[in-house]
Amino acid sequence: MLATTPRRTPPTRGASLEPPAIPAVERYHPSRRATTAARLQRGELVRVRAGVYGPPVLPSSPALERRDHVLLHVAAVRERLTTTYCFSHETAALLWGCWTWRLDDAVHLTQPRPPSIERAVEPGTRRHWTTLPGRDRCEVGGVPVTSLERTLVDCARTLEPASAVVVADAALRKGADPRLVQHLLDGAAGGRGVIRARSVIAFADGASESPGESLTRWFAADAGLPVPEHCITVPTALGVKDVDLGWPELKIGIEFDGAVKYSGGAYGDPTTRLFDEKRRHDALVEAGWLLIRVTWDDLLRPERLVARLRAAFARRRRQLAA
Repeated sequence: MLATTPRRTPPTRGASLEPPAIPAVERYHPSRRATTAARLQRGELVRVRAGVYGPPVLPSSPALERRDHVLLHVAAVRERLTTTYCFSHETAALLWGCWTWRLDDAVHLTQPRPPSIERAVEPGTRRHWTTLPGRDRCEVGGVPVTSLERTLVDCARTLEPASAVVVADAALRKGADPRLVQHLLDGAAGGRGVIRARSVIAFADGASESPGESLTRWFAADAGLPVPEHCITVPTALGVKDVDLGWPELKIGIEFDGAVKYSGGAYGDPTTRLFDEKRRHDALVEAGWLLIRVTWDDLLRPERLVARLRAAFARRRRQLAA
């Protein structure tokens, strides 16, 4: 029986947690051989795996291209596989709509018996062999996946900590039940990766509003700095303003800049947005805050980010001691 536990509605504020759309694929049929060959020649189709074709992945950022590549292969696996299975691990996290960081480009499956197909035959598939109780199985958009809690625990046990924290923060924000997560951890005691998973899950916080915030918190804490607080409200001359992360006692704030909010669309006119952000920044500085802006490039070089944070701490402490 599939899990049907009701979940709270994810917050509307912050990065999206909506499950992604799975592209349509088609199986090869001899009657369409010429048509399929012509569409392949024109670039309208690509071979996803043996006997399955789908739309090409459109050029985008490396992260989005990898996501779309995985979703295309999910569609192909779903089209071909007839045995009992659930998408699991990072693939399940993606299908749930959780944030990911450095997503594995392989498709992860959990099955109740050893696979008859060797990994060498399916290099883009990672099969995990274990029995999943009904509590740990679910569906998202009609696709079989491990439950949100099981997905969180599997990722926390197998991913590098920074990537695991991103998934865990998103899963908690989506409504994963912390009590069930703890129950799953207790049931896996002594297993591979459980000790690491406990530390990741203890750190995870559903208050994070984006993967960038999750990573910034993790890199700061991993470097021995105090864990920054979420969404700090600051009185300013322009009214109360929110700071993404920071340390209120030192008036040090971290603002994560994903750049997309200045690109127009749902965020409004980019020129107006930039002007409003400048006024907001100036108001916070006038209120005595030291602000550090963090971008995706900074998160690719965490040692530099940590150095900036340490410098901010030292600067603020010198000011307070003066």
